[in-house]
Amino acid sequence: MAAKFQLKAAKDGKFHFNLIATNGQIVLSSEMYDTRAKAVKGIESVKKNAVREGGFEKLVSTGGKPYFVVKSPNGQVLGKSQMYASAATCTRGIASVKANAPGAAVEDLSKPAE
Repeated sequence: MAAKFQLKAAKDGKFHFNLIATNGQIVLSSEMYDTRAKAVKGIESVKKNAVREGGFEKLVSTGGKPYFVVKSPNGQVLGKSQMYASAATCTRGIASVKANAPGAAVEDLSKPAE
């Protein structure tokens, strides 16, 4: 399976996306966006910033679990990872985003099926 972004609509009319890795796992999730267009722009920003030096920040949750965020040059968080069991698996998650996000296709699940 190729990595892909899945664009989805929430029940409240907002939009969000996930980056699905080649193993089928969600490796990155976005915030909620007011419009579909803003969510699509967020996907494009993740693609661009995934290869930018300084585009990732490693963090640790209050429960002690490592995770990461992808940030724009102005510091805005574009997406957040899952919580990882170790720093090593967190680093592998970052490598997956770096390798897969730039060329990942977008699967638009935000529109009703016709």
